[in-house]
Amino acid sequence: MNRYFKNSFKLIIGSQYFLYFGVMGIFLPYFNLYCYHLDFSGFEIGTLSAVRSVALILFSLAWGILADRFQIRRPIYILCNFISVAIWGFFFFTTDFWPMLFITVVYGMFYAPIISFLEAFTMDVLGEKKKRYGTIRGWGSIAFIITVIVLGRIIDLYSIRIILILIFCGSLVQALISVKIPDIQIKKKTSFSSNVKVLLKRRVVMFLFCAFLMLVSHGTYYGFYSIHLENLGYGKTFIGISWALASIAEIVVMIKSDMIFKRFSIDNVLVFSFMVAALRWFGLFFATSPGSILSLQILHAVTYGTFHVASILYIDSLSPDETKTLGQSVNNATTYGLGLMVGLFVSGYFFEILGTFKMFMISSFIAMTGGIVLKGSQVMDRR
Repeated sequence: MNRYFKNSFKLIIGSQYFLYFGVMGIFLPYFNLYCYHLDFSGFEIGTLSAVRSVALILFSLAWGILADRFQIRRPIYILCNFISVAIWGFFFFTTDFWPMLFITVVYGMFYAPIISFLEAFTMDVLGEKKKRYGTIRGWGSIAFIITVIVLGRIIDLYSIRIILILIFCGSLVQALISVKIPDIQIKKKTSFSSNVKVLLKRRVVMFLFCAFLMLVSHGTYYGFYSIHLENLGYGKTFIGISWALASIAEIVVMIKSDMIFKRFSIDNVLVFSFMVAALRWFGLFFATSPGSILSLQILHAVTYGTFHVASILYIDSLSPDETKTLGQSVNNATTYGLGLMVGLFVSGYFFEILGTFKMFMISSFIAMTGGIVLKGSQVMDRR
């Protein structure tokens, strides 16, 4: 691949990250808050989020298998982008829980593979320079920052329902640009089934289990952080600034990822990320002042930034060329699928029983457990 086309592909992929996480900057802080304003219970909000994650698990894996088995990653990626946009449009016509639950399931079926396929495209385009992944992924963080800052103010002035229109428009633009995504074919050296077995090795399984715990610990944050702040008396503008600050911290890590992973091993970065996550959730058990809350958001640079980059590089290093898409799909399904599903469902169930403060304390112990188990697994691998 010559330099011109490689730079062109990087620009296209960067735009996909920008739009994907720009939409995420609308959905993540405000969709559950939108449901809260529809008078949904904590259990209903948690169920919607969990069901979305179930779809992410099942269909991310299914699409990943199809993509690698038949070498059709690009057509599936484009198809899922367009169909998920069309399905999102049905949210305009209902505010009832059961119809929204059904729409969420069908939407999740096609939305599921988008991010894991995008990660696989990025690894292919970067080639031998995979540790520079963060410089492309950083465009997603920039979009997230811009979105949450601007949108918080817009919602304060108008209605939170505007998020439905904005998510639809952003996703539509992403779908239109997706047709330009590069089609890089991997020459098969061995059978697909023999390469899949690599993903079942103990080292991979132990990492995925710990990564699962990491995202379980994030359930309260992703599901109820905005509600937590509103119940503390903060407005939508502050909520947006809080989410944006986390992404600003994250983007520094993304941009500097090449330097970080030249100096520190992926294994050490992963364990460090778990320990900082435990500290962050423990801090939110106590924090009520603006300064303390915003200070803890800076730790997102590690709990998401370094952890995410290290996870992508780790799975890529262990996946054969013929199963790169499936490898990222398994990682995404286990963490942002199964892990986040369990975290969201549990936090939704206990929201009205324990409250968010105690839920953050529980999250801290879960993250610490994941870090301890991962470190123990690494020690065993060295023997």
